Amino acid sequence: MVRVHRHFSEVAQQYKKLRTTDLELIFYIQEQLQDLQRIYAADVGCGCGRYVTRLFQYLGDKLYLDCIDANKEMLGQLQKSLQKYKIDNFRIRQTFAKNLPIQDESLDCIFTFNAIHHFSIFEFSNEVSRVLKDGGYFFIYTRLRSQNRTNIWGQYFPLFHQKETRLYELDELKNIVEQIPKLEIQDIKLFNYERVSSLDRLVEQARNHHYSTFYLYSDDEFEESLNKFQQNLKRHFKDLDAISWFDENVLFVVRKRTFEITDIFKNVSFN
Repeated sequence: MVRVHRHFSEVAQQYKKLRTTDLELIFYIQEQLQDLQRIYAADVGCGCGRYVTRLFQYLGDKLYLDCIDANKEMLGQLQKSLQKYKIDNFRIRQTFAKNLPIQDESLDCIFTFNAIHHFSIFEFSNEVSRVLKDGGYFFIYTRLRSQNRTNIWGQYFPLFHQKETRLYELDELKNIVEQIPKLEIQDIKLFNYERVSSLDRLVEQARNHHYSTFYLYSDDEFEESLNKFQQNLKRHFKDLDAISWFDENVLFVVRKRTFEITDIFKNVSFN
């Protein structure tokens, strides 16, 4: 945990340049929330704000956002970014996902983008159930272990998918969410993105540890694996300036069940 926290501190200034932000996901969320006149929300594990700025771009002034992350350096970059775009409908909260500094039943939705594997998921999900209004949305965007195995890193970077054990599979996430009181899955949407990159760009991303997975390698393991990664790509792709593959992600759309008067009588028996 300490090592991963240090990773995010070290990459904070360049993190946006190293990672890809998926707009299709934001369009889908925009559609889901289009009927809300005001959106009081939180992005938990927001990091430097890759998705925060996109949420404000497409949800506009009706969005009021708590930006929550445990890493001070990442939040510093987020604040600079939002100030640059003259966005002020936000609060920054440095804390862990298992203890949200938010009032009960006060939020319309909670987002977490590519971060759920860093949390204590049961504690976090219980907090989500506590702070969401009835009918509120919980959006979980992540990649599964099986999806991680088939991307460019899982296929060609030695040990990558073996070392990354923090990710979940679809059934695991479903089972966890279904155990949380009042939360129920409304939809599960799969995303498939065609990526194109150069060998030089991929090496740059790896060397700058754009995935925290790379901090699970020893220094010697990483250098050896990076060399083999380059050899693998040179064998499998003719044009090293246009290496192509598919990334896959999954979005869970979870709702907090609306309280109904009939709920009172579900466990009551009449003689």
